[in-house]
Amino acid sequence: MTDTRTGSAEPICSARSCRAPAVWALHWNNPRLHTPERRKTWLACEDHRSSLAEFLDARSFLREVEPLGADPDSGQASMPPA
Repeated sequence: MTDTRTGSAEPICSARSCRAPAVWALHWNNPRLHTPERRKTWLACEDHRSSLAEFLDARSFLREVEPLGADPDSGQASMPPA
């Protein structure tokens, strides 16, 4: 997938002004807008994983955090929120 902000095929962190490679996927949804099974995803570098997770968790949006590229059907447990 190409990042529309940079034109790069490498996934980058979703934090504002960050261009670091993403290594975490933060899956979330807004229960007021989305069905329970719907997931949106923010990508995070090591430096922004905690702050992005805290932002989503404070709003009760965060559902799971996993290493980027992990196969959700592999049975690999998701990482707990930071």
